[in-house]
Amino acid sequence: MKPWFRPGRAAATFARVELIEVADGVLLAQRPATGFGSANSVAVFEPDGIVVVDACTVPAHACEFADALADTGVPIRHLVYTSPHIDHVGGSSAYPLAAVYGRAETSALLDQPPNTDAYRHLAPDLAHEFDDLVTRPVSHTVREAAWISSRVVVAPTHGQVGENLVVQIPDANVVIAGAMATFGVIPPAWAGNPTEWAEQLDIVLGWGATVVPGHGEVGGEAEVRALQRYLRSVATAGSLDAMLEGDWSGWTNHRFHPANVERAAMLAAGDTDPPPTILRLMGIG
Repeated sequence: MKPWFRPGRAAATFARVELIEVADGVLLAQRPATGFGSANSVAVFEPDGIVVVDACTVPAHACEFADALADTGVPIRHLVYTSPHIDHVGGSSAYPLAAVYGRAETSALLDQPPNTDAYRHLAPDLAHEFDDLVTRPVSHTVREAAWISSRVVVAPTHGQVGENLVVQIPDANVVIAGAMATFGVIPPAWAGNPTEWAEQLDIVLGWGATVVPGHGEVGGEAEVRALQRYLRSVATAGSLDAMLEGDWSGWTNHRFHPANVERAAMLAAGDTDPPPTILRLMGIG
């Protein structure tokens, strides 16, 4: 255990957040894999600073983790967004001094006013938390893989949306997949490309034996392969009726499943518009 961890801190529970030491100096704030509003966040410790990966859905969630990190006395120097979706950026105001890393798509979307009405529909249990929501813009746009600190590499990927990031920690053989991995929960594939997402996961697997997802518990190759099977089934089903049962039958958050299948069918027909199913879930139309 490194000196910046207080004894017992890695096993502590803050409200509904469990803090888990994934590897030496890699601390996961894990929330129950109940759906869109329950997102993970990760801190990578270095002697002179912390890299935080993803900022949870709302400031109240992020502040629980930020307060725990503040107890260590190590400054938070970097914040990485793996996706522009609100469950990865919504709590970013909890890290006011960190440099913020993200893709160009994320930067462009965060320069627009947040669609808080849609967020309230997607995460009704957090509806009041979206009042006066302010997300931090990207300060450093990532176009190619690069070291941002002595331990952390940010690497572009895509599939969950048009442009994603993942974080590699080579010295720990860990990859923080963020939005690119959901274990035990139906993923939000309605804004990306399920086929490309599944293909990119083959690359992600080469970046670390331990995979930390944006939703769900820490996993590895078995969990990634299960996610790939789901995405490939979605991509080839064509309709809900044609979707075969699989690993995902026992996963949570099945409300995104119809939108994922509809998205894949629309892409196959050359239609890149948002699927009507997800618009209805967002209260639009």
